Amino acid sequence: MAKTSKGTLYRGQAHGQWSWVAHRITGVAIFFFLLVHVLDTALVRVSPEAYNAVMATYKNPVMGLGEAGLVAAIVYHAFNGLRIIMVDFWSSGTKYQKQMLWGVLALWVVVMIPFLIRHLSHVFGG
Repeated sequence: MAKTSKGTLYRGQAHGQWSWVAHRITGVAIFFFLLVHVLDTALVRVSPEAYNAVMATYKNPVMGLGEAGLVAAIVYHAFNGLRIIMVDFWSSGTKYQKQMLWGVLALWVVVMIPFLIRHLSHVFGG
């Protein structure tokens, strides 16, 4: 009789599970942003005044932080998507998936730090 393990059904390692979860969360967040973006942009055809009012509500620090979060999600999702493609189509991809995840995270930090410095200086600096 085979011994069964207790716990989750996921049999991979933690880095694989968390990258999978983060990829799904960022994908859903990007989808909802695009949905809202299409709707608020379409508002300009219905009522330019309403469109201008909606755009004015976006010009505050909370939305500036939201924009930073959106860019962080897009950058992670893009780099991790390339990692997934490499895992799927490169014969040694599964062997190096953990190292590639660390590469994704390093690239994410390298891209996000300069972006955040510039973006947040505009959001909070004027």
